[in-house]
Amino acid sequence: MGSFENIRTRAVRRKGGEAALASLLGQAPENAALAGVPDDRVLSAMAERIFSAGFVWRVIRDKWPGFEEAFLGFQPKVLLFQPDEFWHDLASDKRIVRNPQKIRAVRENAAFVDRISAERGSFGAFLSAWPAGDQAGLLAFLGKNGSRLGGNTGQYFLRWIGWDGWVISRDVAMALKDAGVDIAEKPSSKKDMDKIQAQMNAWREETGLPYCHLSRVLAYSIGENYDAGTIRQRVGSGEE
Repeated sequence: MGSFENIRTRAVRRKGGEAALASLLGQAPENAALAGVPDDRVLSAMAERIFSAGFVWRVIRDKWPGFEEAFLGFQPKVLLFQPDEFWHDLASDKRIVRNPQKIRAVRENAAFVDRISAERGSFGAFLSAWPAGDQAGLLAFLGKNGSRLGGNTGQYFLRWIGWDGWVISRDVAMALKDAGVDIAEKPSSKKDMDKIQAQMNAWREETGLPYCHLSRVLAYSIGENYDAGTIRQRVGSGEE
């Protein structure tokens, strides 16, 4: 497998220089800081990524204050005390996107977050303690124990909550395959995830970069070449 420096050099050239690329990477998250994140913010982040999946992100973002009201601030224990009628009525609540399956996922994830919090002190504490070099294992855990947290939704949840991880977008998968990682075009199997994890760990050791920066550099090194300003605009509008 080639050096990550070759991939980074390509990203620098495509984005217009070192400063332009650096401006797109953002701050490196601190996993330890997640220990202080309340359970309601964890459940809110899960729900936002679930409702955003397959939908226009900026629409969900603009409606999110209504989601917060409708779901009682996403407080797990409060939600778990609500009767079936509360959840039934949400399917006709105009403050939110009325998708019954995703509404049910919030109810199920409230129980998931509450259970892990009871075991570990908080869900944030659980996330902060998970080994940074085993995102593949954490994604498998979320997919198995949570509701609708498999695939890219789980990856984006970790990104949104502030866990230092990678997101296997179409461009990232393309860059990994271009670098010689033997994975599917749309990787999703345990075998593919383990291969991705192993390569990300090797590049982390080589470069010292956080996983989220490795992921973004890969994405910017290949595929359609948006300029830095366009990327910042798309990210700001919730389109990426």
